[in-house]
Amino acid sequence: MKTMNPSIVILAAGDFPKAEEPLQALHEADLRICCDSAAEELVAYGMEPDFIVGDLDSISPGFKERYADRITHVEEQDDNDLTKSFHLALTLQPSRITILGATGRREDHTLGNISLLIDYVREASCPVEMLTDHGRFFVILDTATLSSVPGQPVSIFAFDNSLKIKSAGLKYPTDQVRFDALWKATLNKALSETFTLTLSHPCGVLLFFANDF
Repeated sequence: MKTMNPSIVILAAGDFPKAEEPLQALHEADLRICCDSAAEELVAYGMEPDFIVGDLDSISPGFKERYADRITHVEEQDDNDLTKSFHLALTLQPSRITILGATGRREDHTLGNISLLIDYVREASCPVEMLTDHGRFFVILDTATLSSVPGQPVSIFAFDNSLKIKSAGLKYPTDQVRFDALWKATLNKALSETFTLTLSHPCGVLLFFANDF
C-alpha cells in the first residue's frame, strides 16, 4: 500500500547501483520512477518500475508493450529524462526524492545530472539527494550546520564567484576560497560530528560526502 506522501526513487540511465546504501534506498522506496532504459535494468535486477519517463528511444518494442500502462511519454527536448522524471515525482507530493543511477557512462550526462541537483532542491518542498556507489550529493541554499563524522571526506562546489563561505569544523578552511572553478573546495575533511558553512549570501551550494574513508 502506497503512503499518502511517498518516498520516491528516481532511477536514471547511468550506472545501475551496486553499493549497499543506494540499493537500500531502491528497495525501501514507496515508488520507483525510471528514466527510459533504466526501467529495463530495474526489471533485470528483479524489481518493477511504477513509472517510466522519457522519449523512450532506448527501450525495446516488447518492453514498451509490456509496460504500456506505466509509461509517461514526454517528447519535448528542452529537459533531459531525469528532469522529466523529477517533475513527475513532484506531482505525487513526495516526502523525499532520492536519485540513483545519475552518474557513470557518458561524462557529459554525469556532470549535467549532478549540476541539476541545485535546481531540483530549489524547486522541491521535500528533501532531495543523489546517491552513488561512492557517496552522496546534496545541496544547501544558505548557512547550515551539517552532521558528519570525524574524517568524513567533504567536497564543496559552488557556481558563484562572488560567494564567500566561512567554514568551521573542516580540516582546510574555505574562508579565502574564490569559487571560480569546480576543484576549488574539493577533498576536504570534517574534523568532528558537525561542521558549519556560513554563506555570505543565499546560494545553491553542492556538497559531496564520500563513503571511502
